[in-house]
Amino acid sequence: MDAEESPYSRNETLAAMRNRRSIRNFTDQPVSDADVAAILEAANQAPSAHNQQSWRFVVLRGQKKLELANLVTARAADFPRPSAALLRMAARSIAGAPLVIAVANTGELIRHGTELFEAGKETARDFFRTMEIQSSAAAVENLLLAATSLNLATVWLGVLYLVKDDVLKFLGEPQGEFMAVVPVGCAAKTPQGPRKRPIGTVVRYLE
Repeated sequence: MDAEESPYSRNETLAAMRNRRSIRNFTDQPVSDADVAAILEAANQAPSAHNQQSWRFVVLRGQKKLELANLVTARAADFPRPSAALLRMAARSIAGAPLVIAVANTGELIRHGTELFEAGKETARDFFRTMEIQSSAAAVENLLLAATSLNLATVWLGVLYLVKDDVLKFLGEPQGEFMAVVPVGCAAKTPQGPRKRPIGTVVRYLE
């Protein structure tokens, strides 16, 4: 198939998925309020279990962003060297980006579902906890793709899960099970994406 005929060249959504990169170094160019609003609206359009939309988005700029970076740097000292190095790298990405969008879930679906579900309490909690985490993760993916479509760079700092409780407390969202921290800005440099496994190695068809 010629490049002109590729779905990636004809469809902006597919192109954003292919072009998305994890960027950890940013310029000091600010992100407009209009772009931030568009990214947040896209995140809020994600599917959610039982349409509960039990997520919260926290935008950090300026001093609060630096305080989060300092928190992560301070906690890095409590971990072995490999983990500590990754946490410090994450802190530098937070400090260097114009803004950070944090995503947390509220635990509402877990609480309400556990009360209504006619099954064992622990089974119900695990069930709704998983669904709430899946919903919030879908919101983060929408956020990443929306940013890419606006020529903005992002990185999902997964290593911050090591200090999840501290970060959620800092954000004022201590009740949820899920947390994501995403620096947003203009890329200082855009690397080539990592090589993906051939699609034939990760797909099976059952008929």
